[in-house]
Amino acid sequence: MSDASLPDAPACARNRDPILSHLRRLLANSRQVLEVGSGTGQHAVYFAPRLPHLIWQTSERAEILPGVRAWLDSEPAPNLRQPLTLDVDAEWPELSFDSVFTANTLHIMSRESVQLFFRKLARILQPAGLLVVYGPFKIDGGFIGPTNADFDAQLKARNPNSGLRDLEWLDQLAAEAGMCREEFNYLPANNQLAVWRKDDNKE
Repeated sequence: MSDASLPDAPACARNRDPILSHLRRLLANSRQVLEVGSGTGQHAVYFAPRLPHLIWQTSERAEILPGVRAWLDSEPAPNLRQPLTLDVDAEWPELSFDSVFTANTLHIMSRESVQLFFRKLARILQPAGLLVVYGPFKIDGGFIGPTNADFDAQLKARNPNSGLRDLEWLDQLAAEAGMCREEFNYLPANNQLAVWRKDDNKE
């Protein structure tokens, strides 16, 4: 049961079941998933016990780790791991995973950080591994709905380097990292779930 003192991202409660319905299928054969940008930790404590066949490894920037740890301590699971310190712009841990999940991160990062994310991902994602990204995207330069356009404007007002990313640009970055998109799923509230797979010949 969550505590009022824990950090809270209300969107997690709204989107966790639609995301989980896809993760059950996508990660059925995975054994170790790295969550990049665990945020409050709410997704991790919900998904891990419902995907008991895999190890769920959380990660976050150093300044956000206390909130993640608080949620993991509040709702522990045998397959849920304490967070790694991971800043996309800094050195990544020397580890490998057969899948990577990230939610609502790419539109917060700068374009340069998104590029780094894909380049560094290529080094830790095992051959045939999956990258699963949840969040709002642009398609062919356009927004899926007016709320996404408003959200993009809000993001750019706070940080001009942030904003919704073009799916075609992400496909290009993925291709440069040896990955190809397999799926693009439409979820509630104008969000999507994109899935890329690494070439099984890439080391």
